Amino acid sequence: MSPIRKNILANYGGAFWNALMSLMFIPLYIKFMGIEAYGLVGVFASLQALFGIMDMGLSATMTREMARLTPLDPTGRERRELARTLEIIYWAVAVVLGVAVALLAGPIADHWVKPDRLERETVKQALFIMGVVIALRWPVSFYAGGLRGLDRQPLLNLIMSGCATLRGVGAVLVLWLIAPTVDVFFLFQGVVSAVETLSLALALWFSFPGAATEVSFSTNKLKGVWRFSAGMTGIGAVVLLLTQTDKIILSKMLPLDQFGYYTLAWTVSAMLLRLIEPIDSAVYPTLTRLAAENNEKELCAVYHKSCQMQVVLLVPAALTLILFGDAALTLWSGSPDLVRNTGPILGILAIGTCLNGFMHIPYHTQLAHGWTSLCFYQNVVSVILLVPLTILLCSAYRGVGAAWVWVILNTGYVLISIHIMHRRILKGVKWNWYVHDIGLPTMAALVVALSCRLAMPANLPTMLQTLYVGTAIGLAFCAALLAAPLPRARLLDALAILAQKAVIRTN
Repeated sequence: MSPIRKNILANYGGAFWNALMSLMFIPLYIKFMGIEAYGLVGVFASLQALFGIMDMGLSATMTREMARLTPLDPTGRERRELARTLEIIYWAVAVVLGVAVALLAGPIADHWVKPDRLERETVKQALFIMGVVIALRWPVSFYAGGLRGLDRQPLLNLIMSGCATLRGVGAVLVLWLIAPTVDVFFLFQGVVSAVETLSLALALWFSFPGAATEVSFSTNKLKGVWRFSAGMTGIGAVVLLLTQTDKIILSKMLPLDQFGYYTLAWTVSAMLLRLIEPIDSAVYPTLTRLAAENNEKELCAVYHKSCQMQVVLLVPAALTLILFGDAALTLWSGSPDLVRNTGPILGILAIGTCLNGFMHIPYHTQLAHGWTSLCFYQNVVSVILLVPLTILLCSAYRGVGAAWVWVILNTGYVLISIHIMHRRILKGVKWNWYVHDIGLPTMAALVVALSCRLAMPANLPTMLQTLYVGTAIGLAFCAALLAAPLPRARLLDALAILAQKAVIRTN
């Protein structure tokens, strides 16, 4: 099995399990703690994302440099020294962030969140614990980036899946057996975060080749990576603003329970990207190597194949939330209030997230060429548009209006950014991307799924409704697969080989 295929399979196994652990227990969290407490979980997620700028591109730099140095550093000393240098910086940032959140717990509780039933002291205490959890969990992305670059993605997924299981199952148990309170929930998250960070750190340092050698902080190593890291920092800053500004605005404009419903819709729609992130992680090192070798022919082949694979997986899943969102939420939660308040927002966010997913391989192709400015400037423009659009549409249409902003921005990426990108790299393949990579599989899946939705009988029993929706999305997946040229060719080749083997066995 090729390394890319092995990593893709490992990444999908990990992504599936992590998504399952994230989604399965949300209704139980809400049942035990209440929707307002779950709104604080949304605040926690927003704070983590808000501090993403402090990553300074170091986790992405770790992935790129560990992969780039592998053939050049057989003893592992160069990679160890770089890892130690960046690790010291990362932990210093973790401590600063944790202390900052803990110190600001009172002002945030008093002037930002808007609880109706939770007491101010409860909110303040939960925010204080969040600071500790953020500090403990912060280095996870750093160690994960290093393991990806060292091609240890199966080990990475094993550790993160185990911790996701502990985080989900354990949280439900402590809420049930100890106390159904938000502070108990976050205390347990702190314990799991410590276990996860320690496990990943040990995995990274034991993954370097050769005997362990003493290494220390090196300013020379920083000089070698600062330019790429700076570019990634700029991208991270504007992406952070782009993905979190709406939540910051909404946490101020909406009651905490309504913000909780929006957070839930965003959490579920973001799971769509987990379907394609395993391909991103597996393909990016190959794109980087091919770009460095100036092997444009092979790079173009990997580019188109990866884009089509992602669309085949992404679009049918997105259509599940767009066309069958209410049914899916009913089956998942069983709560009419949750379905009524979350369903409309979820369908709209799923459209925007699907469009965003189309841009993942193009984005990683830009990074493979060391081109960070396009993504930076396009996101700067988006942030400038985001704030007034969110305030305007949220004032008029609340959470639904804010969700439409996400669709508008990602439509601009697909229509404008791709055009600019293909004027500089992979010239002459823009229309191939629009028609074959995106257009044909998307339209095929949409026609099938929409037809099934229009023909869906009303008031189906739960079991039949589940079967119907599953069948509809399965058919949409098959339609997308057959409409995507490269996956279709791969499928036909595999079927031909199987048929040939069957004939040989028969004879």
